[in-house]
Amino acid sequence: MYDSIVLGSGVIGVNTAYWLAKAGHKVLVIDRQPIPGNETSYANGGQIAVSHADPWAKPSAPLSVIRDLIRDDAPLLFRPGMDIRQWRWLLSWFGQCTPGRWRTNLLEAMRLSAYSQELTRQVQNEHQLKYQQIRKGVLHLYRTDKSLNSAKQSIEQMQSFGLNRKIITPEEALTQEPALRFSDEKIVGATYTETDESGDAREYCQQLADVCREMGVTFAMKTHIMQLIREGRRVHVRVNGELGNRHLTANHLIVCMGPWSARLLKPVNVWPNIYPVKGYSISVPLEHPEKAPTVSLTDETNKLVFSRLGDELRVAGTGELGGYSRELNVKRCDRILEQARRLFPEAGGFDQARFWTGLRPATPSGLPCIRKTRFDNLWINSGHNIGWTMGCGSGKYLADLISNGTATEFDHYELPGHIL
Repeated sequence: MYDSIVLGSGVIGVNTAYWLAKAGHKVLVIDRQPIPGNETSYANGGQIAVSHADPWAKPSAPLSVIRDLIRDDAPLLFRPGMDIRQWRWLLSWFGQCTPGRWRTNLLEAMRLSAYSQELTRQVQNEHQLKYQQIRKGVLHLYRTDKSLNSAKQSIEQMQSFGLNRKIITPEEALTQEPALRFSDEKIVGATYTETDESGDAREYCQQLADVCREMGVTFAMKTHIMQLIREGRRVHVRVNGELGNRHLTANHLIVCMGPWSARLLKPVNVWPNIYPVKGYSISVPLEHPEKAPTVSLTDETNKLVFSRLGDELRVAGTGELGGYSRELNVKRCDRILEQARRLFPEAGGFDQARFWTGLRPATPSGLPCIRKTRFDNLWINSGHNIGWTMGCGSGKYLADLISNGTATEFDHYELPGHIL
């Protein structure tokens, strides 16, 4: 009998398993993939960035969504369908776009992100994890005056909450990242957040999973999570794979299945407002690494994230709110490729780029769903639009709720002095 069963082995599931094991739980992790971190965490943008915690739902966002409905190349694209959950999500999202809700959501997202960033560093130091981490901060680049002006409200609000996200000149941006000197693209301004960082989420997942195994955690991979089954005030899970076709239960059953969490929970009438957003990335094997960035970048005009992972450049971006399809739209990948080539034309390797698409779980507020359900043994840890940033803190938060009945450490957490 396991104390806890974690459903999902992405960055949220593995972190949850780690902190539960740390608290003394006997833990089983179940996933359909052959190795951890093989879906949403596989090839994301790579940033662990408090500066990226700004929710999509903000006062200026509805007009942008309406304007972009007719643009197939829009960075954020809404593809309306017949799914009532999609419309429920969108209507709730519009409700989160008021100035008051946006400020509240931004503060809470920044708190969780900063808390998680600290814990990620603690875990990395304790276990000497190597996941291509680079701690040189994050640059946000603005190619047009319009994009810079539209971002000022968010920048100033983050600064008022204590984040040292400095507005810098184009010349200062070139000093922070010399590889920008090879670009002919115009940059009208930038911000720099020294405490942000980057790294490979998949490598982190796989290495932390090895640590978990040493702590006694069991991983049942290649095992499909078929169905949740209600029995009174408890829930069982039916699985099929390496564990056979069987029902399992535990004192704590934690759903960490990203965009598939809502689908799994539907049969037991638990309805978290989580919907998939499809994102794209390219991974470029660099021919001239010295002419590619090492500081992680966000191109705010084109909504792209750049992270250096060893001798590769990861570029990720765009979002499609259009259901569960993971079909790769080559035109959108080509757009990312072209923007990356224009920004770093001398880096080379673009003709060998690998394309990837994955689904991120998103909530209307931008805040994840981390809570107990109405069932005695069923918990949710899902809905992280920036799961790599929030993952470690979310796992600790839920493990504290389960083990202690309260997450006192996070509840009393304030944005720390080192980001001021």
